[in-house]
Amino acid sequence: MTQPPRLKDDCFLHDRDRLKHDDVIAQLQARLTPVAGLQDVPLEDALGLHIGKSVRAPRNVPFNDNSAVDGYAFNHADYRKLPSLQLGGRIAAGESAPAALSSGMAVRIFTGAMMPPNADTVAMQEDCTVSSDGLRVHIPDGLKPGANRRRSGEDVQSGEELFYRGQLLRPQDIAALASLGFSRVSTYRRLRIAILSTGDELIRPGETNSLAPGAVFDSNRYMLASLCAAFPVDFTDLGIIPDNEAATHTALAEAARHHDVILTTGGASRGDEDHVVRAIDQIGKRHLWQIAIKPGRPMSFGQIDNCVFLGLPGNPVAAFVCYLLYCIPAIRLLSGGHHIEPTRYRVAAGFEIASKKTDRREFLRGWLEHDQSGGQVVRKFPHDGSGLISSLCRANGFIELAEDIRGVEHGTLVNYIPFTEFGIPAN
Repeated sequence: MTQPPRLKDDCFLHDRDRLKHDDVIAQLQARLTPVAGLQDVPLEDALGLHIGKSVRAPRNVPFNDNSAVDGYAFNHADYRKLPSLQLGGRIAAGESAPAALSSGMAVRIFTGAMMPPNADTVAMQEDCTVSSDGLRVHIPDGLKPGANRRRSGEDVQSGEELFYRGQLLRPQDIAALASLGFSRVSTYRRLRIAILSTGDELIRPGETNSLAPGAVFDSNRYMLASLCAAFPVDFTDLGIIPDNEAATHTALAEAARHHDVILTTGGASRGDEDHVVRAIDQIGKRHLWQIAIKPGRPMSFGQIDNCVFLGLPGNPVAAFVCYLLYCIPAIRLLSGGHHIEPTRYRVAAGFEIASKKTDRREFLRGWLEHDQSGGQVVRKFPHDGSGLISSLCRANGFIELAEDIRGVEHGTLVNYIPFTEFGIPAN
């Protein structure tokens, strides 16, 4: 395994007081480099990983000209001159190279079988008539030269760049590599992510005996672990770290030694019990980015040596929004991949907003429906609080309102980003 490049020193430092959404994406793309090393893996283990080196085809696919159907192969020039052709033998898929056809002859051929050197056309068997003695075949009029013949290199040509570095390997890509004879491929290894929560008020679900006044079930850690599971990463659940400076310092330092990314929620301000901030500042570098979005304005980015720190807001909806918008691009870039901008669909609003601030971009939770006229509209969850997990459960996507939008009327075209763009299945 090759050693990965180092992160830029202080890669999250910037000189802006407040960043717009597009500025954040641009900063991440400009400053983040892969921290995952390269590895050579069997093809069956490569799904979902990013290509480590560009791949060129070592040979044509198909290897040779072959038949696309079961039928009869012949030379089109003979077909134009003769009412029927003499039959001579058969060729099945996988047989060695066939001999050239004599003038005026056709050969029985099966799907995938190599074409004789001087045959250029195939007639489908159901369209042809064989004489009662089995010696000749009549082929109907109208076949064009090259019909039902697959040419060598029609799919992929030798030397063609099939995959570029950083490309995500999908099932169809695995099939393409296999069709070229590759059994192994160079990829970036899986990113190692540590997920932890902090706070004496947090308890694990199921621990009802500990449900004291002021206690809160830790939902964010489960949400982040589930979100990470949709990507080719290995994550470690480090549990809940108590509000103790020494324990926090030790946990973060240990996580940084064994992981590429540390992902936390909450505890990102400078209160007396916000030990994460002080620990990162002591053993690494941290920067609080004020992002002009709603929800999710404050988010911390930093690093401990070559380990990236991503500090998400504590409110569940804000954490969810910031993870999808900013952590996913960071994870892709650190994993050796490229940022993929989510597709936005223009849909008529099935709601209205009387007034919206114009200095920020808003991401509302919504879903698609058909209105009374049968047209498609996007509905908005009626409440916008960043602690309402129910809004995430009801929604299938974000309604994105850009910085310059002052309000929304029924029927106004707005941007809709389905959660499927982030790898989350629809309800």
